[in-house]
Amino acid sequence: MDDNAELPEGQKAVTEVRRHRFSTRAWHWLNVVTVAVMLMSGLMISNAHPRLYWGNYGANPDKAWLELPQFPGWATIPSHYSPADARLWHLSFAWIFGLGIAVYLAWSLVNGHLWRDLRPRLAELSPAHLWQDIKDHAALRFPKGEAAARYNVLQKLAYCGVLLVLLPLLVLTGMAMSPALNAAFHGLPEFFGGRQSARSIHFICAGGIVLFFLVHIAMVLLAGPVNEVRSMITGRFRLPPENREEPSHD
Repeated sequence: MDDNAELPEGQKAVTEVRRHRFSTRAWHWLNVVTVAVMLMSGLMISNAHPRLYWGNYGANPDKAWLELPQFPGWATIPSHYSPADARLWHLSFAWIFGLGIAVYLAWSLVNGHLWRDLRPRLAELSPAHLWQDIKDHAALRFPKGEAAARYNVLQKLAYCGVLLVLLPLLVLTGMAMSPALNAAFHGLPEFFGGRQSARSIHFICAGGIVLFFLVHIAMVLLAGPVNEVRSMITGRFRLPPENREEPSHD
């Protein structure tokens, strides 16, 4: 039976393509777990002293630039008040998080993923192209056909920002807050303007990760969650069909 027999006239058959390498899929799901644990344990650590400062020092009498709320038990690890246990969870998964980033970045450089798939082209960075992409996203006009299997410029900028800026900053500022690691990496807190500045930057980057996650989930739901999630599990992505109007013969 012809695969196109039941398709409306002018519509291409839906095909599947290989979209995500195994390394990307494995790192993605590893991060789902590690980032969730680190964020939730980080909220418990925040509950112990929910005030952020700049510089080297910070205590209750000092002026904070931001005071965070107390987070409920359902959002923290552990669910009961225990900053010591939260630090154990946080630091244990920090090793998995940091090593995972290092391995993924190294492998992405070797196989060309960063340069081939995530590097914005010069033409894509033109104001006209960026504005058109923003308008398309705002109007929920998602790519069809083969274009749907490629990253658009907003995705490239978001992924590069997370992969090359937010995640490395999270690791480095986390190291800067550790007195034990400061002995091995002398001067790291001063690089960020002090240990309290490193803590503030750490929380800002964590907030950026949460914002990225919320936007990412929203886009997955709007673009078709079954197809998107399946591609991140199996690597295979079903191309949305392109509708082409037949030329007029008038």
